[in-house]
Amino acid sequence: MNSVTASPIQVQHIDHVTLIVRDLEASRRFYVDLLGMREVPRPPFSFGGSWFQAGATQIHLIQEHDRSGPAGYPADVVVKSSRNHHFAFAVDDAQAAAAQLKRLGISLVDDAKRRPDGAIQVFLCDPDGHVVELCSQNS
Repeated sequence: MNSVTASPIQVQHIDHVTLIVRDLEASRRFYVDLLGMREVPRPPFSFGGSWFQAGATQIHLIQEHDRSGPAGYPADVVVKSSRNHHFAFAVDDAQAAAAQLKRLGISLVDDAKRRPDGAIQVFLCDPDGHVVELCSQNS
């Protein structure tokens, strides 16, 4: 695409991420009780689900059903890692978040580490195995 020509579409930000889950309550505990998101009203769809607010972004959960995709992480990925499918949330201090997760007995996919650009990142899984990154710009 020619960089001089204006793009016909200008993306502003991620509006929402949709995840298929098995257990809405377990997911609510993870996203609300552990990560501090806020549950928000959801339209009356014909299938189960929940919506959570994280800053300007929402997480839309769809409860697994006969017309949804499968819940969780792609089945063909044998090893979950920071280099596979994941999404990230900015936090104040990813290193402190990693320490808190460990105190709570939550296993990490990848412990807190520094990226080449200086940001700190830590990876964990939600109840359905979706890999979630928490990252911060602290040094």
